[in-house]
Amino acid sequence: MAAIILPELLPHVIRAEGQASSGGNGNGNSDPENRRNGHSASPSRANVNGQSTGQSNGRAHTIKPTFVRDTHPIDFPWKIEWNPETCIRCGSCVSTCTFGAIQPSLQRQGQTLSAGSFPKPVEATQVIMAIKQVNDPKHYCRGCGMCEKVCPTNSIHPVQNEHNRFPLVARAGGSPVKRGGRGHIRARVFDHIKVGRISQMTDPSLDAARHTFDLLTPLGRGLPAEELALQLDNGRLVESGWMPPVRWIYPIIIGDMSVGALSWRMWESLALAVAYLNEECGLPVVMSSGEGGMPVRLLTSEYLKYYIIQIASGHFGWNRIIKAMPQMVTDPAGILIKIGQGAKPGDGGLLPAEKVAPHIQAIRGVPKADLLSPPNHQGLYSIEESVQKMFLSMNAAFKFRVPVAIKVAASSTSVAVFNNLVRDPYHIVGGFFLDGIQGGTGAAHEVSLDHTGHPILSKLRDCYLDAVTQGRQGHIPLFVGGGFGDTGDLAADAFKAICLGANGVFAAKIFLQLAGCVGNEKGRCNACNTGKCPVGITTQDPRLVARLDVDAVAQNVVDYFLAADMELKKLMAPIGNSSLPVGRSDALVSLSKPVADRLQIAYAC
Repeated sequence: MAAIILPELLPHVIRAEGQASSGGNGNGNSDPENRRNGHSASPSRANVNGQSTGQSNGRAHTIKPTFVRDTHPIDFPWKIEWNPETCIRCGSCVSTCTFGAIQPSLQRQGQTLSAGSFPKPVEATQVIMAIKQVNDPKHYCRGCGMCEKVCPTNSIHPVQNEHNRFPLVARAGGSPVKRGGRGHIRARVFDHIKVGRISQMTDPSLDAARHTFDLLTPLGRGLPAEELALQLDNGRLVESGWMPPVRWIYPIIIGDMSVGALSWRMWESLALAVAYLNEECGLPVVMSSGEGGMPVRLLTSEYLKYYIIQIASGHFGWNRIIKAMPQMVTDPAGILIKIGQGAKPGDGGLLPAEKVAPHIQAIRGVPKADLLSPPNHQGLYSIEESVQKMFLSMNAAFKFRVPVAIKVAASSTSVAVFNNLVRDPYHIVGGFFLDGIQGGTGAAHEVSLDHTGHPILSKLRDCYLDAVTQGRQGHIPLFVGGGFGDTGDLAADAFKAICLGANGVFAAKIFLQLAGCVGNEKGRCNACNTGKCPVGITTQDPRLVARLDVDAVAQNVVDYFLAADMELKKLMAPIGNSSLPVGRSDALVSLSKPVADRLQIAYAC
C-alpha cells in the first residue's frame, strides 16, 4: 500500500531529499563549494525504520511512512498528553501503568545555538527521552489516571477522545468487545424524585438525632396473621408448628461479588467491615458471597451468619460448601439462587482465565481457564420446577432453618415470575431480588451491558402494586439493585426505592469506589475483566493487589454505612416514620410528569 505524506509536510520532504541527492543546497544542484574542494555530497538518507543514517541536523530527514490502516492513538477512547518541559523523566508513569499503554522512547531534537564573540548560528541535535502512547489496541489507555496520580510534576494526564474509532478498531480479529463496570446509561430516574410530604403540625416531624428508629427489614417468607403457627398459652404466644425462617437485617445489602471477581484483599476488606458493623456498631449488615463459593475457614466460622451464600447456574464452589456443612458452627443469613443478572440478562457469569488464580482454582474446583456459567440452571425449565427442585433442596440442605431467595434480572417478565412465587402455597420462597439494567459486573460483553436489560424502578413498582392488588404485600420481601448509589447518595436512593415498595436494596459498585475504584459510566477504566485493575480491586496479580490497603478500605466502608444510617433517619424523620416506610409512595413527588405517571406518584412542578 502506498505511503501517505501529509500535504503540509511535502515541501519539507522535497527540500530534505533535494539536499540529500544534490549536496544539500536545496535547489536541486550540487553545492559548488563541494565540487571545488573535490568533496562528494554527504546524503542524509533514511533507513527502513525511518531514522536518518547520514549526517543531518535533525530537522531534514525522511518521514516514516504512515498507512491508513495503521492504528493510532487518535483511534482510542483516551489520548495521553505529556509535557516534555516539566517532565523530570523519573519513569513513575510508565511503571505504574498496568495496561502497558505508555512507554519511554528516544526522540532526536534539533536546535539552533549561537556561539562566539560574533554570534554565529550553529545547528545542533540532542536525543531526549519522551513518553509515547502505544498504538496497539490490546494495550490502549483506559483513562484510569494512575499516571497522573503518581507524576510528581503533573506532566502527564489522559484526555478523553470523543471522536475515537475504537468500536471499529477493537473488533479486529473477530472478537467481541468485553469489559466490566456498568452499562453506559446516563438517564437517572432517582434525580426526578423528591421527598415531598413533610409532617409539620398535626403529625409533627420526628427528631432524627434523638428519636429511636427501627431500620430492620425481613429476609424470609412472611405469613398472614391467620396462618401463623402461634397459639396462646397462659397469656403467652408460643409456637405450635413450623414457620418459615426469617432474618431481620439492615435494609442495605452488600451485593454479590465473588471471590475471584474481587482480589482476596478487597474481599477481606468487605468481610472485616461487615463483621465490625455487626459486632461493634450494632448494624446487622449482610453481604452476598457471589457466585464461586467461599473459603472454608469462613464457612466454618461464627461469622458465616453475616453472609448470604449464592448459588448460580455454574454451581462453582458448591462442592466445597457441601463438604463444609458438617463443620459449620452457625447457619448463613440466607441462600440466594441466581437466575439472572441485571447487567447482562439472559447470559451466564464469566470469570476470565487471567483472574483464575491458584486459590480460585481450589475454591471453585476448576483448572485455569475461562469460567462461563450457563445462561440458566440446567434441568429447570419452569417456575414450578424451580420452586420444587431448587428451593426444596436448598431448604432441606439446611433443615429449613435458612431463608432461600431468588435473584432475577428486571425484564418484562419479572412481574409474572414474582406473582407465581408469591402465590406459592408452601411458603418456600424467602425473598425476591430484582436486578436492574444499571447494575455492574466484573466481566461481560459490551453489547449486553449497553443494549440489554430493563430499568429497575418501574419493575419494582409493578411487582409491589400487583402484590397489593392480591393482598399479599410483604409476603415475599422485595430487594432491588442496579445503579443504587452511583452518585454517592446510597441512602437517598434506598429511601426512595423503599417508599416505592422495596423492603431493601443491594449495592456493590459503590463499595468498590470507596476502595479507590476509578471506573465510571463515562468510559473511564472499566477494565475489571482484564485482571489488571490499577488499584488492586479486581485483579489476582500479587503486585497489583498489594496496592490495596485492607484496613483503610474496611474503615471507609464502615464510615460510609454509619453515615448512610444517619441519612436514612434524616429522611424518615420529616415524614413521621420511625420504621421503614415500605410502600409509602405518598411521601414522594416527581418533577417529571412521565415518571410520575409510570410510578403512580404525585407530580409536582
